[in-house]
Amino acid sequence: MCDDHDHKGVTVWFTGLPCSGKSAIADRAAEILKDRGYKVERLDGDIVRQDLTRDLGFSKADRDENIRRVTFVSKLLTRNGVVVLTSFISPYAEMRDNARRQIGEFLEVFVKCPLDVCIERDVKGMYKKAIAGQIKEFTGISDPYEEPAKPELVIETDKENLAQSTDRLLQALKDRGYLD
Repeated sequence: MCDDHDHKGVTVWFTGLPCSGKSAIADRAAEILKDRGYKVERLDGDIVRQDLTRDLGFSKADRDENIRRVTFVSKLLTRNGVVVLTSFISPYAEMRDNARRQIGEFLEVFVKCPLDVCIERDVKGMYKKAIAGQIKEFTGISDPYEEPAKPELVIETDKENLAQSTDRLLQALKDRGYLD
């Protein structure tokens, strides 16, 4: 248990293809950190698009605006001592780099998973619709995903289970002084 008044805030920015495992790792890490007494906030692409960015579509301009707004919220939370766990595809390196500059205390986590495994995991059938041409500008199919050049952590979800991935994330945060 920690004293939540004196730990340093940080934004953990999970990026990766749809269905790579970003949300699962972020959700599990949030549970563990809350149990330990940390102030934690989860910002997830599906949830944020229901309120904060529901006016946006999926063009590059709208995706950039989505990430710009999430960056602003993450920056405010981080400077107030919150561990912010974001899970956004965030396909463009320029916007992730901008988030890093704006937020400062920032850990980029590349959730790496082969496209065929992501397609197998897709319970919503979004990849199937994108391959059939029913969804335009779908990351990994008809829109690019720019892999991070130098993420602080790479988690390969096809090679390790959720507990291993979460443990590696928590250790990375501890090694950088964000956790006791």
